[in-house]
Amino acid sequence: MKVRQYLVLGAGRFGTAVSTTLHEMGHEVVIVDRNELLVEAIMGRVTHAVVADATEESVLNRLGVRNFDAVVVAIGVNFEANVLATTLLKSLGAQFVVSKATNRLTAEVLTRVGADKVVRPEHDMGVQLAKQFAAPKVLEAIEFGTGHEVLEIVAQEPLLGTLGDLQLPRRFRVHMIAVERDGQVELNPTSDFRVTKGDKAVLIGDRNALAQLRAWLD
Repeated sequence: MKVRQYLVLGAGRFGTAVSTTLHEMGHEVVIVDRNELLVEAIMGRVTHAVVADATEESVLNRLGVRNFDAVVVAIGVNFEANVLATTLLKSLGAQFVVSKATNRLTAEVLTRVGADKVVRPEHDMGVQLAKQFAAPKVLEAIEFGTGHEVLEIVAQEPLLGTLGDLQLPRRFRVHMIAVERDGQVELNPTSDFRVTKGDKAVLIGDRNALAQLRAWLD
């Protein structure tokens, strides 16, 4: 695995979750917050934790923002600070900036000032939870910006039998890319692979195709 370098501005719940997860995955993470207590709380769980105002150009210059693979802007609910930090990061040559927004309007503003990606954590989690409520057989759904999704589901009728008989690519334009059974994983199962009740199946397809599959499963 290639070790990447990340800079996270803001040590609130979102910034802390991003930072510690990336660090646990083996990447180098620097987190910055002007709240000394928040910085002390995360020390030892990231590569470096710095007490500083991430909206000051001199601070960002000293950090060398252009040397990081990505910068995450997550300065709490302070929208003006997020906009200012995003603008400064792009002007200083940051490679890839991910900014946190609280609603659709703030997301549009952050995009306009140069954010390469805008996330709305509460909104996005709500959407995913609603999808799981609407499709209880779905364990997890991951959506990509390309319009494609990856679903992890528990196999039951009518998703049982050999892949050759199920004909998922022909019927739904959906591909089963992995199946977990009794702790063993079958990657890229062949047409003679038999899906049995309780298997955890991972499928990929575009949003509309997977919606049709969900309707069939229900």
